[in-house]
Amino acid sequence: MEEIFGRGGLIARSHPDYEFRPGQIQMAEAVLRAFEERRHLLVEAGTGTGKTLAYLVPAIAAATARGERVIISTGTKNLQEQLMEKDIPFLQRVLPKKFTAAYMKGRNNYACLQRIKRAESAPILDGLDDVDHFEEVRHWARDSQTGDRAELIQLPENLSFWRHIDARSEICLGQKCPDYDPCFITRMRQRAQDADIVIVNHHLFFADLALRGGEYGQVLPDYGAVIFDEAHAIEDVAAEYFGHQVSNYQVEDLLRDLQLVPVTDSDANKELTRAGGRVARFSERFWQGFQETRGEEGRAPVLPGTFARKNARGEIEATALGDSYLSLDGALNRMETTLDALREQTPEVENLVRRIREVRFGLEFIIAGDDKRYVYWMERRGRGLFLRASPIDVSTLLQDKLFERVETVVMTSATLASAGNFTFARERLGLNDDKTDELVAPSSYDYQNQSVLYLPPRMPVPSSPQWAEAAAAEVLRILEVTRGRAFVLSTSLSGMRSLYERVAPQVDFPCLMQGTASKTGLLDRFRTTPNAVLFATSSFWQGVDVRGDALSCVIIDKLPFAVPSDPIVAARQRFIEDAGGSSFYEYSVPQAIISLKQGLGRLIRSATDRGVLSVLDPRLRTQAYGRQFIKSLPPCRVTSDLSEVARVFDETAAVVR
Repeated sequence: MEEIFGRGGLIARSHPDYEFRPGQIQMAEAVLRAFEERRHLLVEAGTGTGKTLAYLVPAIAAATARGERVIISTGTKNLQEQLMEKDIPFLQRVLPKKFTAAYMKGRNNYACLQRIKRAESAPILDGLDDVDHFEEVRHWARDSQTGDRAELIQLPENLSFWRHIDARSEICLGQKCPDYDPCFITRMRQRAQDADIVIVNHHLFFADLALRGGEYGQVLPDYGAVIFDEAHAIEDVAAEYFGHQVSNYQVEDLLRDLQLVPVTDSDANKELTRAGGRVARFSERFWQGFQETRGEEGRAPVLPGTFARKNARGEIEATALGDSYLSLDGALNRMETTLDALREQTPEVENLVRRIREVRFGLEFIIAGDDKRYVYWMERRGRGLFLRASPIDVSTLLQDKLFERVETVVMTSATLASAGNFTFARERLGLNDDKTDELVAPSSYDYQNQSVLYLPPRMPVPSSPQWAEAAAAEVLRILEVTRGRAFVLSTSLSGMRSLYERVAPQVDFPCLMQGTASKTGLLDRFRTTPNAVLFATSSFWQGVDVRGDALSCVIIDKLPFAVPSDPIVAARQRFIEDAGGSSFYEYSVPQAIISLKQGLGRLIRSATDRGVLSVLDPRLRTQAYGRQFIKSLPPCRVTSDLSEVARVFDETAAVVR
C-alpha cells in the first residue's frame, strides 16, 4: 500500500490533487489484511482520509487475484456516481492490473420495454405535457444502452407516468417476457456478471439479501466480499427489507394491470371484471378507514385493538377496520381463484397471482401483529398509505444472512464510532468480536487550526418556552461574526421554520430554506450566492459537500436524539429496556452522537477550509452524557467566547492576504 499511496507512489505520480495521508495508508492496509485473512472490519474514516481509494485499491487487488467479485454498497447516489464516474476510471487508467466494474441501481430506475409498448394504448397520461414527455421517453428507449432514467436529463425529475413504465420486480415476467434478451435489466445483470467490482446502493443490496435462498432467487450476482461505505445507515435499511409492507399503491397497480391481461374466454373476462370491482370497492373502504383514524402525515404505530378487540363478554370481535380487512381479503381471494384457473394462458396471469398472494400474506402478517420480534406501524405520504412490519432488532438477521455467510465484510463511514469505540455499531449490527477488527483512521485535516467549536455560554434548555427566542438571538450573533456563509441545521421542520421566520427578516444575508426548491437547486444557489444562509433539516446533514468560503459555519440547534414517538425508535428502546439495559445510554446517546457528527462534518471538506461549528443545545455542557458527545467530535478548539470565533475569520483573511 505504501508503493501505491506513499509520497513517491503510484497515486502521487498520477493524481493532480495528491496529498500524502497517513490515515489513508493505515486504512488501505487494514482493508487488505481483512481480505487476506478473511475477516470483517469496522473503519471510521473521517473527512479528508481519502477512504474511497483506500478501500477500492485493496478490493480490486483481491477481486482480480482470487477471481471473486467484490460488491461495494453506498448510502447515497452522489457517492455511487463519484465511484463510477471518477474513482473507478482513474484506477482503471493507472493500476497495472486491469479490472472491470459495473453499476447496478434499483429496478425502478430502468424503463421496461414491454410496459412502454403497452402504455402506448393504455390511459396513463395526464395532459399534453405527459404526451410529449412520453414520446421522448419512447424514442429514447429505442436507442439507450442502459434504459437508466438518469439519462433523461432534459425531462422533469418527477414524471407522473414513470411508475407505469418502469421495470419494478413485481411486474416482471422474467424469461417468459418476449423482450427478455433486449431488456435493460437483463443487460444490467450481464454487465454485473462480467465485472470484478459491482457498485450498488444499500437499498438494492438488502433487497437482494432478503430474497436470497427464497422462491424468487436473487438480484445481484454472487460475490466473495462486500464493502459498505456510509455504513452508519445499514441498520435502518436492513430493517426495511427484512420486514413486510403493503400499500394502497400496490392494490391500485394490481387492478390497473388486471385490465391489461389478455383473456380470450368471455365468461372468465366478466368474472375478472366483477372480481376487480369488488377489490376496488373494499380496498377503498379499507384504506379510507386508516385516513380517518390517522389523518396526519408521517409515521404512527398500529396499536393492539386496531383490527379486533374483546367485547364485554370477553369474546374477540372485529372492529370496523377489521371487518373492512376481511372483506378486502375475501375479494382478493376470489380474484386469485379466478386468475389461478387461467394461469396456463399467459405469463401475465401467473405474475398477477403471485402479486395477489404477496399482498394477502403481507396484510395478514401485519394485521395479525402477533410476532413480538416486529413493530407494526403505518406511514402516510401524500395520498400514499403504507402498512409495515419491521424487525425490531436486525443484529441476528445480519449475523445469520450476511456476516456468517460472507467471509469479508468491510464497513466504513466518517461517523461509525461513538465516544471513541465501536460498541454501538457492533451490537446494532450483530458483529462477532472474534472475527471483526477495528480502526479509527486519522483525518489529514488540522481541526485545531482549521475550526473552532462554539458553545454559547447561556442558553435555556430546548424544552423551555424561552428556547426559540434565545436560539434565534444566538444564531443572529453568530451570523454577524461569520458574515452569513452558514448552514443552520434543525432537528425538526418546525424548529427550522421557527428559526428562519425569526432570523431571516433581521439579517442582510440571502436566506434560503429547505422545501422552497429541490435539494440540488438549493445547494447550487447556496454555492453561487455570496454570504448565503441555508436553513435545513436532516436531509442536509449528510451527503452534502460544499467546499471553500461559501460554507464557513455550521450551526445545529439541538442534540439530534431520535424522536421517541417514532414507532421503530420506541420499539427499539423497549427491546433494550426489556432485556435489562438502558435504552438512553445504549441507543439514544450513541445514535445521536453519530447524527451530530454527520451534521458537523459538513464544514471542513478540504485542507484549506476554515470555519465555526456551533451547537446551541446547553446539554452538551450541563449533562453528564455531554462529555461523550464532546469526546466524539473533531478535535478542535472549544470556546464560549464569540470574539475567539471572530479571530478564526481574521486568521483566514490574513492567510488570504
